[in-house]
Amino acid sequence: MEDTKRSDGGARRASLGRGLSALFGEAAEDYSALDKVRQSKQVPIEFIHPGKYQPRRTFDDEALQGLVESIRDKGILQPLLVRRDPETTNSYELIAGERRWRAAQIAGLHEVPVVIRELSDREALEIALIENIQRQDLTPLEEAEGYKRLMEEFEHTQEDLARSVGKSRSHVANMMRLLALPDPVKGMVQEGALSAGHARALLTSSDPVSVAREVVKRGLNVRQTEDLMRGSAPVKTKKAGGRGGAATDPTLKDVDLVNLEEEISARIGLKVAITPQGKGGSITIHYQTLDQLDDVLRRLGGE
Repeated sequence: MEDTKRSDGGARRASLGRGLSALFGEAAEDYSALDKVRQSKQVPIEFIHPGKYQPRRTFDDEALQGLVESIRDKGILQPLLVRRDPETTNSYELIAGERRWRAAQIAGLHEVPVVIRELSDREALEIALIENIQRQDLTPLEEAEGYKRLMEEFEHTQEDLARSVGKSRSHVANMMRLLALPDPVKGMVQEGALSAGHARALLTSSDPVSVAREVVKRGLNVRQTEDLMRGSAPVKTKKAGGRGGAATDPTLKDVDLVNLEEEISARIGLKVAITPQGKGGSITIHYQTLDQLDDVLRRLGGE
């Protein structure tokens, strides 16, 4: 029964009929609906402990303090999601809402609203991962580690995993490739000194640690880092107050744009090209027959 439900959920996420914004909102909508249907209850805050499948490892102190002030002013507006801890009495494992739980403790709350669900370990990890991804709360490495755990502990394939979290298979694969980087480079990604795009560009380097340090020192963007890896013309960085820029081939695309092209192409079944233009750009969909075009329009909600 579990597999059937998961497959149905994947089919819903694959649909583009409600527009591209719906692709990543399915689980959040389900979670919100659950809050409305199931009545929450107040539980002493000391009865709750962090979940063992929480993918998030870092919490921004400034953002957390902002949440503390909000909770002091308005309380907790969205209940925490928990499951009963079978090993103890009156104890609950936190599945989703750890920031709210931490902020509630700092705010001095004695009780917090919770929704209690019976969840398997796999479901607990999936829900925790999905919530954090959709809130964009995870670092690239935390997201990759979450994917790794789902694959190793619950035997997910990349295709299964992509359906479960509402992402493309190429996105999952690209994120997991980051785990192959040396620890010093991972540390720079975790600290925010390097983006996921920077890190992917470094994967082919014979000395990624030295290159990463050079990228951070010179303040290179992703495209400049890719040029550096290709051994192209020297990269010029912008100077304060000047109009300097990268000496790059304008036809070269940022690795994240290429990944996005692949992701959209995989979802609609046709070749897609993204052309950046200043702060905007255009998306071109290549089709060969009118039937293909009709299918795209139907998926996007057209007539």
